[in-house]
Amino acid sequence: MTPEFVSLSNNWPLYLTTMIVKILVVFVVVILIVAYATWLERKVIGHMQTRLGPMETGWHGLLQPIADGLKLFFKEDIIPEKAAKFTFLLAPMMLLVPAFITFAVVPFGPDKVIGGYLVPMQITDLNVGVLYVLAMAGLGAYGIVLAGWSSNSKYSLMGGIRSTAQMISYELAAGLSIVAVFMLAETLSLRQIVALQMEPLWGTISFLPNWYVFSQPLAFGLFILTSLAEINRTPFDLPEAESELVSGFCTEYSSMKYALFFMAEYANMVVIAAIAATLFLGGWSGPFFGPINLLLKILAFMFFAIWLRATMPRVRYDQLMTMGWKVLIPLALANVIVTGVVVLLMQ
Repeated sequence: MTPEFVSLSNNWPLYLTTMIVKILVVFVVVILIVAYATWLERKVIGHMQTRLGPMETGWHGLLQPIADGLKLFFKEDIIPEKAAKFTFLLAPMMLLVPAFITFAVVPFGPDKVIGGYLVPMQITDLNVGVLYVLAMAGLGAYGIVLAGWSSNSKYSLMGGIRSTAQMISYELAAGLSIVAVFMLAETLSLRQIVALQMEPLWGTISFLPNWYVFSQPLAFGLFILTSLAEINRTPFDLPEAESELVSGFCTEYSSMKYALFFMAEYANMVVIAAIAATLFLGGWSGPFFGPINLLLKILAFMFFAIWLRATMPRVRYDQLMTMGWKVLIPLALANVIVTGVVVLLMQ
């Protein structure tokens, strides 16, 4: 017999308590990943360059992120005299907040029945969850643009303008690359997309999961490439190219406001990793406990992004825009057309 359970929404006090607990757990886990992503990047790149990386603060430098946070917290906070102060202060939060609230729609485990109530391992399940993710990604661009404009600095302004052009071109390609996933799944709910990927591949190959990376390898590659460009990771870190723009859009920032930009960069990297794992790699499904599977996939993507930073040189800006408009967008459109034809033939 099927076990009976009651929807958690029928008990409002318990529902609100559960929501608060899930939000706090997700927030703490993401904060810890963001903090130690800085340590991981320094250690991995250090070893790739025959260095040790952080070693002095704690065992193998494990306390270095805490020391850096304390140092930045107590540093002098400087605001340029001719900066647009309100916008200058708002810009870091405009970049950081969308990155964190994107996790609201990411499923991190199978539903649990606790005390007779069904508890989804997800903060909220939107039937247009992927559109929500794309909307939050678009909002993040405002933080960089506002930071560049409000600083009243030519270097910062140039970084903001670069980011705008880069975001428009690569976000379009990123959106088109995942349209093929919607066509196969016939849903925009991330929870349902994960459930569909737990079935056998093409209904016949029982030892392989139906991860969309197998049926959509081009879309997966395009999504990874365009996502790295969207979050300004090497080799696409043109908005903050230190060899040309000092520090780009965040040149005039100091103290904790400067740290917020770094937090936003790594938080966006975690978001992109979680979305890529959910859309193409089965999300939380795998051999281990659900959240552990998702965490391992996120860490694998982050290691790949760090590896690229240690390996690839920064591209020129004209190469960046040419690749976005003349290569990636046509490839994404072609993939959508081919997927549409295949879906029609299979019906």
